[in-house]
Amino acid sequence: MSNDLIAKSAIDRRMAEIITPVIEDMGYELVRVRLMGGKAETLQIMAEKPDGGIEVDDCAEISNAVSVALDVEAPIVEAYTLEVSSPGIDRPLTRLKDFEEFEGYEAKIETSEMIDGRKRFKGTLAGVEGDEVLINIAEGTVGLHFDWLADAKLVLTDELIKDMLKARKDAGLLNEENFDQIETEGSEED
Repeated sequence: MSNDLIAKSAIDRRMAEIITPVIEDMGYELVRVRLMGGKAETLQIMAEKPDGGIEVDDCAEISNAVSVALDVEAPIVEAYTLEVSSPGIDRPLTRLKDFEEFEGYEAKIETSEMIDGRKRFKGTLAGVEGDEVLINIAEGTVGLHFDWLADAKLVLTDELIKDMLKARKDAGLLNEENFDQIETEGSEED
């Protein structure tokens, strides 16, 4: 499996191996997969179309196809809930191309090891150079090797919301009568 933040733990990586070909055949991309513990386990899959965005019907379609594949491969023995969602506006950044695509927006990045005495970086994404993610923080521009990243997500800003809504509208995905139905929560964890 390539080094990315799509799947972190061994079980997540195993899931990604099963799920990725299924959803790619359907014309989607896997953004992230996480098996969340708790009383009943939840397998959380975030997916989108290569040009971004995903609709409720798409999620249902992916859910059905993935359920079948997981029943056959059965890496999870216990009962679990399958949750397929869009990455949300304050999306996790899990692939090198995400950092390029969202250059200029605010993000929070966490590294697995201490880098210059810190693990958390919040600032404006400044693109990618080789295998380094560039982020402008108060002290200047920092280059973080993609391999060092433990977690990264966009910060919900007015600018981001405005641009995402505009992009959806331009793509003809936004019906303004349904405006109140747009989810802005994104991912639960911070």
